[in-house]
Amino acid sequence: MSEAAVISRALNGGPGSAGAVLIIDDEAEIRESLQTLLELEGFVVETASSGEEGLQRVGEHPFDLVLLDLALPGRNGMEILAEIRSHDLHLPVIMITAYGTVENAVRAMQSGAANFVQKPWDNEKLVADLRAAVGWRRAAEENVQLKRALKQRYNFENIVGKSEPMLKIFDLVAQVANSRSTVLLQGESGTGKEVIAKAIHLNSPRNERPFVPVNTGSMPTDLLESTLFGHVKGAFTSAIASKKGLFEVADKGTLFLDEIATMGMETQAKILRVLQDRKFMHLGGIQEVQVDVRIVAATNVDLRQMVREGRFREDLFYRLNVISIELPPLRQRKEDVPLLAEHFLKKYAEENDRPVRRITPEALRPLMAYSWPGNVRELENVIERAVVLSLGPEITLDLLPDSLLGRGSAFTLHDPPPEASLFEIVEDVERRVITDMLEKCNWNQTEAAEHFKVPLSTLNQKIRRLNIEIKKKGRG
Repeated sequence: MSEAAVISRALNGGPGSAGAVLIIDDEAEIRESLQTLLELEGFVVETASSGEEGLQRVGEHPFDLVLLDLALPGRNGMEILAEIRSHDLHLPVIMITAYGTVENAVRAMQSGAANFVQKPWDNEKLVADLRAAVGWRRAAEENVQLKRALKQRYNFENIVGKSEPMLKIFDLVAQVANSRSTVLLQGESGTGKEVIAKAIHLNSPRNERPFVPVNTGSMPTDLLESTLFGHVKGAFTSAIASKKGLFEVADKGTLFLDEIATMGMETQAKILRVLQDRKFMHLGGIQEVQVDVRIVAATNVDLRQMVREGRFREDLFYRLNVISIELPPLRQRKEDVPLLAEHFLKKYAEENDRPVRRITPEALRPLMAYSWPGNVRELENVIERAVVLSLGPEITLDLLPDSLLGRGSAFTLHDPPPEASLFEIVEDVERRVITDMLEKCNWNQTEAAEHFKVPLSTLNQKIRRLNIEIKKKGRG
């Protein structure tokens, strides 16, 4: 069995119960009532009659969740909450009290409580809240364990996934990293090709040298060749000084050529020569430059079909396709969605200083059901948006975009003004369709044009005619 599979088996074990819960309440009747309810629902339950006893239990045994009474004798629940969080920052604590004021709820949430319930509680809702909190506690722990295990075996800090397709990719990356062979990454837009390329570099003997990414689809031919190969002073009108190209910058390291299919035939020929001879010339130069660069290329289109159509050099294709790694779309590894969502939630909560700690079960269901045409990148954008718009500790259903919930799409007219002409209505729909696709493609016009199956020039004309503002590309 591969080491990645062993990692998966270790992480997928876990306790068979619904979760281990500690109840801290000074009223025996409350403790017994909650213990009976939760044990019937499959939870393993321990109880404590005081804050001090509860803290001792937390120090002695691992729990998935704590139910903590706010009005304890001696040290109150808020003080106990603070100590629990100092012991285990990620242990969810749900506060229970007979004094369910808004002020108490706000104080508890600001102090790090996962939720707040009032006596008498609704049994069904309480159990649902506990299951959700335990689920996200386990997902967070699993994510940490997975990253730690992958870090020990590979340098895979930024890759999240436990599905079988991803475990196979982890093994393949580990096998090819030590070689100098060219790697071709294939997969839909947003599947994380650059993340895999970085993992290959970081696990290779070249990891102390530069990893240099270049998006070949975002530049016209002349600029691309100048960027890759450099130029000498006077090579063209604006060449007021000599400049190194990225092949030289990446010497002894790795050059990542993204969207390789967009390169023109002349540039393809020059890339082929570098792969064959490890040599090239600056634009306008006469001296050959020798480099030792490993190439990792990526594409979201079928290069074999492009070869058959005469739009991509066959010899270059075989030079690039020494080792091929196919990245699965997110819809084919749905079991990774909760892990990815939790990873992005933590990332953007920290970046934006938001107190968001979990996604509600109601919000998780559409995340699991959605087909994710924009793949991991689209999921990341959805979670980032929800975190930024959130005002409390949870991502709830109302923070997800309508398109994700099936409550409309870019093709819905949304009741146009009665005075609007047919031309204006069609133009508005077209504007929203294009904008929606650009957002899903991280504002990459080349990718959007491929999805629409139109030339890039046609899409750019429509963008200008419809006055669509192109936003700066976000994180890939």
